[in-house]
Amino acid sequence: LTDTLTLVLLPVSALWLLPQGVVARWACARACPPSCSCTPERSCSVLCDRAGLADLPKEFPCEASAINLEKNRLRFLSERAFGTLPSLKSLSLGHNNISFITPGAFKGLTNLVDLSMAHNEYISYLHTRTFTGLRRLVRLDLSDCNLFNIPDRIFIEQTALKELLCFQNNFRRIPGAIRGMENLTHIYLEANKIEAVAYNSLLGLSSLRYLNLQENRINVIHDQAFQDLVQLENFYLNDNLLSDLPGLAFKGLTRLKMLNLGGNQLTNVSNTWFSDLVELEVLYLDRNQLVSIEEGAFENLTSLITLHLNSNNLTSLPFRVFQPIYFLGHLFLFKNPWTCDCSILWLKDWMENYKLVRDIPCASPSSVAGLDLSMVVFAKVNGTCIDPSELNLTTASLEVLSTTENRFNSLISKLLHKELREEMGNGTESLRNETLLAEEEEQMSAGVRGPWAHSYGPLLYAPAAGLLFALLGP
Repeated sequence: LTDTLTLVLLPVSALWLLPQGVVARWACARACPPSCSCTPERSCSVLCDRAGLADLPKEFPCEASAINLEKNRLRFLSERAFGTLPSLKSLSLGHNNISFITPGAFKGLTNLVDLSMAHNEYISYLHTRTFTGLRRLVRLDLSDCNLFNIPDRIFIEQTALKELLCFQNNFRRIPGAIRGMENLTHIYLEANKIEAVAYNSLLGLSSLRYLNLQENRINVIHDQAFQDLVQLENFYLNDNLLSDLPGLAFKGLTRLKMLNLGGNQLTNVSNTWFSDLVELEVLYLDRNQLVSIEEGAFENLTSLITLHLNSNNLTSLPFRVFQPIYFLGHLFLFKNPWTCDCSILWLKDWMENYKLVRDIPCASPSSVAGLDLSMVVFAKVNGTCIDPSELNLTTASLEVLSTTENRFNSLISKLLHKELREEMGNGTESLRNETLLAEEEEQMSAGVRGPWAHSYGPLLYAPAAGLLFALLGP
């Protein structure tokens, strides 16, 4: 109150004698628009979000450094809509109903650095001169609008632009307006309808470090389409329609740290794709249709820490393919129809030694189907691994042999029993011999050879022999 009274009593020519903070607080408070609030600092922020505004306020504090007009009902921006605000650095117009922006609407905002117009579903068109006067703009957010394209020369004055956010629009191609913007470091184009990356789509983006093209409809990438992205570190190409890539698709991307190719339709990993990616740390190849990986595909990935190969159609992972990256930190292999034979024994040993991979369910052979690789026991004969399928076959053969032998012994016993009864007659002695024979038969069934085997051996080879072979069959 004291400061305000003092300012009222002093002439304008004497305001320079007061501390600058006092003047700024008074000026911001005096010019703060209705339905808005202004923070008290010297470079004040004007907060008009959720104020139900259908039109822009007529005046803003000249000292304002930030204006938030989000979540209102604004529909139209006229020329010089904000007047002259030399201190303004940040302007937020997101979540409104803006449908038309007059060319030159932002004139007078000569020092604006950050402009957000995201989530305005009625913006479907931008004039070439929409951003005239914003020569110091560094960050522009046009996400979740209804843009089908933007003019090629729309950013002719925005040479300082570093971050461009245009995700969730209706672009069918990468906007030509970004070509040659050598200061751009981040481009967000995910969730559009882009169908191809042409050889000239990304020309001149020599400072780009982050590029997001995920969740589009990309099915074609031209050879050397990424040749100018020499500083690129994070690259998202996941969830597109790629079934193949040019042989030298990522040539020159020596700074790349993360590459996401997941959720495409790739069936094979070429040994030429990743040859230049010597600094790559994370590689996603998950959720594709991979059935094979060429030898040497990972040969130059000497910095790789994490590899995602889960959710594919891989049945084997030969050691010679995997050997160059044997010491990576995380390997994801689940949701593949693995064949758990001796060719994958090295992987089981690696799992046990390093404890860095798990969940490798076996689909075949049938003897181990459903088991995790960690539970499969590989037998060895003279130091040579035996596949579970061969081991199962050997076991089955032994069981058949054992069953045949038991059947043979049982038949011998029955035939001997019949012959002895015919020889011995019906007397008391015969009964005693039948009892003895029953005991001997029990021993025979248990695999024990009784003393009668020598005495009655001729009975087997004489009248009983023909019957025996008839019963056993071929």
